[in-house]
Amino acid sequence: MLTVASEVEVLARFGRALADPIRCRLLLALREAPAHPSDLADRLDISRTRLSNHLACLRDCGLVVAVPVGRRTRYELADERLGHALDDLRTAVVAIEADRTCPDADENGCC
Repeated sequence: MLTVASEVEVLARFGRALADPIRCRLLLALREAPAHPSDLADRLDISRTRLSNHLACLRDCGLVVAVPVGRRTRYELADERLGHALDDLRTAVVAIEADRTCPDADENGCC
Protein backbone atom coordinates (compact mmCIF):
# COMPACT_ATOMS: atom_id res chain seq x y z
CA MET A 1 0.00 0.00 0.00
CA LEU A 2 1.37 3.41 -0.96
CA THR A 3 1.22 6.26 1.50
CA VAL A 4 1.80 9.96 1.01
CA ALA A 5 4.99 11.15 2.69
CA SER A 6 5.04 14.34 4.71
CA GLU A 7 6.98 17.32 3.41
CA VAL A 8 9.71 16.69 5.97
CA GLU A 9 9.99 13.01 4.98
CA VAL A 10 10.25 13.97 1.32
CA LEU A 11 13.07 16.43 1.99
CA ALA A 12 14.85 13.96 4.28
CA ARG A 13 14.75 11.29 1.57
CA PHE A 14 16.05 13.75 -1.01
CA GLY A 15 18.82 14.79 1.36
CA ARG A 16 19.75 11.17 2.04
CA ALA A 17 20.01 10.53 -1.68
CA LEU A 18 22.17 13.61 -2.24
CA ALA A 19 24.45 12.79 0.71
CA ASP A 20 26.53 10.43 -1.42
CA PRO A 21 28.60 11.66 -4.39
CA ILE A 22 27.91 8.51 -6.43
CA ARG A 23 24.17 8.92 -6.00
CA CYS A 24 24.51 12.57 -7.01
CA ARG A 25 26.37 11.52 -10.15
CA LEU A 26 23.69 8.91 -10.85
CA LEU A 27 20.89 11.44 -10.51
CA LEU A 28 22.70 13.89 -12.76
CA ALA A 29 23.27 11.17 -15.37
CA LEU A 30 19.60 10.17 -15.26
CA ARG A 31 18.65 13.85 -15.50
CA GLU A 32 20.21 13.82 -18.94
CA ALA A 33 18.55 10.60 -20.11
CA PRO A 34 17.22 7.24 -18.90
CA ALA A 35 19.87 4.50 -18.94
CA HIS A 36 20.52 0.82 -18.36
CA PRO A 37 22.60 -0.19 -15.31
CA SER A 38 25.50 -1.51 -17.38
CA ASP A 39 25.76 1.82 -19.20
CA LEU A 40 25.56 3.75 -15.93
CA ALA A 41 28.28 1.58 -14.34
CA ASP A 42 30.57 2.20 -17.31
CA ARG A 43 29.80 5.90 -17.39
CA LEU A 44 30.44 6.35 -13.66
CA ASP A 45 33.36 3.90 -13.64
CA ILE A 46 32.00 1.84 -10.74
CA SER A 47 31.22 -1.84 -10.33
CA ARG A 48 27.75 -3.08 -11.18
CA THR A 49 27.34 -4.36 -7.62
CA ARG A 50 28.09 -0.94 -6.18
CA LEU A 51 25.82 0.70 -8.74
CA SER A 52 23.02 -1.71 -7.88
CA ASN A 53 23.22 -0.74 -4.20
CA HIS A 54 23.00 2.96 -5.03
CA LEU A 55 20.12 2.44 -7.46
CA ALA A 56 18.27 0.50 -4.75
CA CYS A 57 18.73 3.44 -2.37
CA LEU A 58 17.44 5.89 -4.97
CA ARG A 59 14.45 3.62 -5.69
CA ASP A 60 13.71 3.36 -1.96
CA CYS A 61 13.87 7.16 -1.70
CA GLY A 62 11.34 7.37 -4.55
CA LEU A 63 13.66 9.31 -6.84
CA VAL A 64 14.20 6.77 -9.62
CA VAL A 65 12.08 4.03 -11.14
CA ALA A 66 13.02 0.81 -12.91
CA VAL A 67 11.29 0.36 -16.25
CA PRO A 68 11.31 -3.11 -17.84
CA VAL A 69 12.39 -2.98 -21.47
CA GLY A 70 12.28 -6.47 -22.92
CA ARG A 71 14.74 -8.55 -20.93
CA ARG A 72 16.56 -5.51 -19.57
CA THR A 73 15.72 -2.81 -17.06
CA ARG A 74 16.13 0.89 -17.72
CA TYR A 75 16.32 3.48 -14.95
CA GLU A 76 14.92 6.98 -15.08
CA LEU A 77 13.98 9.78 -12.73
CA ALA A 78 10.66 9.07 -11.05
CA ASP A 79 9.36 12.51 -12.03
CA GLU A 80 10.71 14.97 -14.60
CA ARG A 81 10.42 17.73 -12.00
CA LEU A 82 13.34 16.10 -10.16
CA GLY A 83 15.59 17.10 -13.05
CA HIS A 84 14.52 20.72 -12.63
CA ALA A 85 15.03 20.47 -8.86
CA LEU A 86 18.55 19.12 -9.40
CA ASP A 87 19.31 21.98 -11.78
CA ASP A 88 17.99 24.49 -9.26
CA LEU A 89 20.06 22.98 -6.44
CA ARG A 90 23.16 22.80 -8.62
CA THR A 91 22.98 26.48 -9.49
CA ALA A 92 21.78 27.74 -6.09
CA VAL A 93 25.00 26.80 -4.33
CA VAL A 94 27.65 28.27 -6.59
CA ALA A 95 30.45 29.05 -4.15
CA ILE A 96 31.71 27.37 -1.01
CA GLU A 97 34.75 28.07 1.10
CA ALA A 98 37.04 25.06 0.86
CA ASP A 99 38.32 25.45 4.42
CA ARG A 100 34.86 25.70 5.99
CA THR A 101 32.59 22.96 7.26
CA CYS A 102 29.61 22.92 9.53
CA PRO A 103 30.67 23.33 13.17
CA ASP A 104 29.29 19.89 13.97
CA ALA A 105 30.35 18.14 10.75
CA ASP A 106 32.29 15.38 12.52
CA GLU A 107 29.41 14.56 14.87
CA ASN A 108 26.59 14.76 12.34
CA GLY A 109 28.40 13.72 9.17
CA CYS A 110 27.45 16.81 7.21
CA CYS A 111 29.45 18.95 4.78
